[in-house]
Amino acid sequence: MQNSVKSPIVFEGVGLHTGVPARVVLRPASAGAGIAFRRVDLAGMPVIAALWQNVIVSPLNTRLANADGVSVSTIEHLMAALAGCGVHNALIDIDAAEVPILDGSAAAFVRGIVATGLQTDTAPLQAIEILRDVTVTQGEATATLSPATTLQIDFAIDFVDAAIGRQHKTLNMANGAFVRELCDSRTFCRSADVDAMRAQGLALGGSIDNAVVVDGDKILTPGGLRHTDEAVRHKMLDALGDLYTAGAPILGRYTGSRAGHAMTNLLLRALFAQPDAWRMVRCDSNIAARLPGVGVSQADLVAVA
Repeated sequence: MQNSVKSPIVFEGVGLHTGVPARVVLRPASAGAGIAFRRVDLAGMPVIAALWQNVIVSPLNTRLANADGVSVSTIEHLMAALAGCGVHNALIDIDAAEVPILDGSAAAFVRGIVATGLQTDTAPLQAIEILRDVTVTQGEATATLSPATTLQIDFAIDFVDAAIGRQHKTLNMANGAFVRELCDSRTFCRSADVDAMRAQGLALGGSIDNAVVVDGDKILTPGGLRHTDEAVRHKMLDALGDLYTAGAPILGRYTGSRAGHAMTNLLLRALFAQPDAWRMVRCDSNIAARLPGVGVSQADLVAVA
């Protein structure tokens, strides 16, 4: 069975990099529609499918563009919320070029989806089953998809700043783990990088209110961390959102080391270039029960900031 939201959900804020106000309306969509963004601020309201082949590679965020060059960026947190809440079909209206950053995590998107609830269509759901290992490497960064019966994420990071340092976490993403464990983890950056990004016209909407900013061993963001390992949790959140551009839930293990948005997209491109490395499977009740988002309820949000 395939899920969409029961009714429209509105989110408003500013883009992390552009600083431009944006209004997002998450709308129900029919079975088989998948996830797509519609630029309602442009003539003809062009639509951009949230698929890996439409991703424009960037180290800082995930940006989609259609054949006409119409784009929408920083989609990863909303995509993670959709994946983690089990939303398979949605039309997302947006009146700007960047999805609002909100508090830097996916928590607000998750709250909106869970509060509104899902509507289920009896059309069968398909998932992408990983049949053998596929790995991509760039410098010290690696990302791998390998066979598994559920979606699992294993991520490791290593930063010179003592406030982050080395972190490693592994999660089985089945049955609401994303909502309970990852959705409130915020994007993070080094204080030294903020000035550099702004000099390039980026991070114009970023602040210590919507990102964890670190300087050496100090956390500059008021209130400190939501989790001692919030940084690696956010990288896992990003990975889930970027993996959802595969176009269907993935049954496999994602292992990332120093990986980011560009690496995950490169991994999906490598996967789909090798037809013997994956197959589409119809989700019977046993498979469906192991997907992210199954059984998510308000109770899963109790511990979320």
